[in-house]
Amino acid sequence: MLDDRARTLLKTLIERYIAEGQPVGSRALSRCSGLELSAATVRNVMADLEDIGLIASPHTSAGRVPTARGYRFFVDSLLTVKPLEPDKLQAIEGQLLPTQPRQLISNASHLLSGLTRFAGIVMAPRRPTLRVRQMEFVSLSERRVLLILVTADGDVQNRLLFTNRGYTPSELVTATNYLNQHFVGHDFEHMHARVRDELRELRGDLQALMAAALTAGDEVIRGPGERYVISGERNLLGVEEFSSNMQRLRELFDLFEQQTALMQLLDLTQRADGVQIFIGGESGLAPLDECSVVTAPYEVDGEVVGSVGVIGPTRMAYERVIPIVDITAKLLSSALNYQANS
Repeated sequence: MLDDRARTLLKTLIERYIAEGQPVGSRALSRCSGLELSAATVRNVMADLEDIGLIASPHTSAGRVPTARGYRFFVDSLLTVKPLEPDKLQAIEGQLLPTQPRQLISNASHLLSGLTRFAGIVMAPRRPTLRVRQMEFVSLSERRVLLILVTADGDVQNRLLFTNRGYTPSELVTATNYLNQHFVGHDFEHMHARVRDELRELRGDLQALMAAALTAGDEVIRGPGERYVISGERNLLGVEEFSSNMQRLRELFDLFEQQTALMQLLDLTQRADGVQIFIGGESGLAPLDECSVVTAPYEVDGEVVGSVGVIGPTRMAYERVIPIVDITAKLLSSALNYQANS
């Protein structure tokens, strides 16, 4: 627990660092905090904040910078979210028109990146609830397996899986029995979440096959095409924290291309109620260790079908980014609902 003085100084330090990108010293804090404190007193409070891991002191400066833990405390306890400016709201409304169904997902991604100057990402919507009637693996050749998915309404979906090794008929029967035992009668969303959670518990030689089935099932849920649309990646080239570390930047761009890892993160956001924020290592993805991801789910007919988000540095103006992500998700829901019911 922090007292009011420490909270005020921490909030001032983080806001100033976000705005200027430079370590904040005790004299600057003393001037800007609005508290009548000497620089010595401010230094003592900053030392306490550093001891509990909310700020850190770079080797090159006497000032302090927020840690990921500090940002988390700031977002959870100190942040005041500002209402979206009327011009930005009009821009979003004008680009998310229900009369342009094919462009909605792409437009939402471009809007997020354009308004925040970071990378905007939108998960493609899942199809309405589809329940599984039957699943089967069939060997076609040494490293090609056909996955047959039959939905409750009789739709048959075939997906060709390219595996890293050959599977024996008995292994394919085991995998088939596992899927049918656990997922027949359930919807694909349940299958997607449960298989992902239980992969570690499966026999090692079946993990890759189940992972491939998971990806194929996801394609059935979403239909053909990209699993998400990302825009504004190049904006990150101008972010000082990234431009000075080309190795980290390459890892980040590789992550954008892989899709699978980011999809797992976006899937998690669909379970949240409203805006969710992952700061640094909270995402569980190493390339995002110096990033923050701000996401929000969107709905069709009351069912969450996807999510929108922004990927940027931990030093982002959260009070500005959060309402942009929130209103984009809500307006995208509205446009998609209009399409679905018109």
